[in-house]
Amino acid sequence: MGYYDDHIKSSKQKQGRPWFAAIVGAIIGSAIMFFALSAITGTDVLSNNTNEQAGTSNQDQELNEEGVAEQRNVEVNIQSQITDIVDEVSDAVVGVVNIQNQNIFGQQMEQDPDDAPTGSGVVYKQTDGEAYVVTNYHVIEGADSVEVVFSEEEQVEAEVIGGDMYSDLAVLRVEDTFVDQVIELGQSETINVGEPVLAIGNPLGLQFAGSVTQGIISGKDRLIPIDYTQNGVIDWQMEVIQTDAAINPGNSGGALVNLEGELIGINSMKIASPQLEGLGFAIPIDMARPIMEELEQQGAVTRSYLGISPYSLQDVAQHHLRNTLNLPEDVDRGVLVASVETISPADQAGFEQYDVIIDMNGEEIGNVYELRQYLYNETNPGDEIDITFYRNGELYETSLTLTSQEF
Repeated sequence: MGYYDDHIKSSKQKQGRPWFAAIVGAIIGSAIMFFALSAITGTDVLSNNTNEQAGTSNQDQELNEEGVAEQRNVEVNIQSQITDIVDEVSDAVVGVVNIQNQNIFGQQMEQDPDDAPTGSGVVYKQTDGEAYVVTNYHVIEGADSVEVVFSEEEQVEAEVIGGDMYSDLAVLRVEDTFVDQVIELGQSETINVGEPVLAIGNPLGLQFAGSVTQGIISGKDRLIPIDYTQNGVIDWQMEVIQTDAAINPGNSGGALVNLEGELIGINSMKIASPQLEGLGFAIPIDMARPIMEELEQQGAVTRSYLGISPYSLQDVAQHHLRNTLNLPEDVDRGVLVASVETISPADQAGFEQYDVIIDMNGEEIGNVYELRQYLYNETNPGDEIDITFYRNGELYETSLTLTSQEF
């Protein structure tokens, strides 16, 4: 007999004894529910572990000697790796106040520190009663004096050892009286896209000091064009780490740390737009470390010096390209020599105004920031380089020895 026939038979039997079937069904159902609940309560589904993992507290009941249920409080530990890291490094992140004197009726008036622009900084070294703070160059640019604000709101004047516009880094020195923590420097070369990170700083000023945001590494080796002179011409390209951890005005100079509590980047900028979200950038610590050391020791960064005022060829009108410079029609990229500084390497090599540089040591040079990138990143003072250039439509090649210039 098949399933269908058995089912029919069963139904007929039930029709004959409806009251008996109801009682049996109730007993069986109660038994099933009892054993099911027993099994469930033996697992974590209804246990306190669920609440502990969710980070909440709970109240449990147990029977006393008289069999009466009593309530007891269950304490839950919500401590996590993130809170441990914040405890370890947050006091190493400080506020940086840029104080600029104002000339009012011919008198120099010092700006009220409460009204001064602020940024962030990171204490990365402590020695011989002094502490060293790294921040962004744009945070202290134009300052007549700089003050550092520690976690307990102690505010002390800092010495600006040096700053560098192209790396957007500056190093400050203060007495270590109020220093509680010094951050450990990590490595940015070994970070991975998708790796969790924390950004710590002072968004929108000191009233939000020590703010922490969490995100991931969104990208490595990003190149961001920078226009320092605000004239619409790209002066430099900065290599940065991209993160979606919230970075806001005032976070500049703050810390980007990994889950080991190590400093892997100096928060520097964000791209802000109503259409965009989560585009923050930090200077990789592997790039920052040698700059920080050089600023510590020399107060400036020394780079190769050519001795020209450069101008990108794509910013020159087509009329001048063909009639003033007499360039071939297929030449539309290069660097125009707007002027030559006296007794510079370029001057000694015979460069003249309106020469157009197109190549250095076999590397094409298409604009001003490519020229700077090559000089500052690929050469050292004292190096001899070969330069290919046009003069009045004719192609030439010459060699010169670079000297040094402090920035």
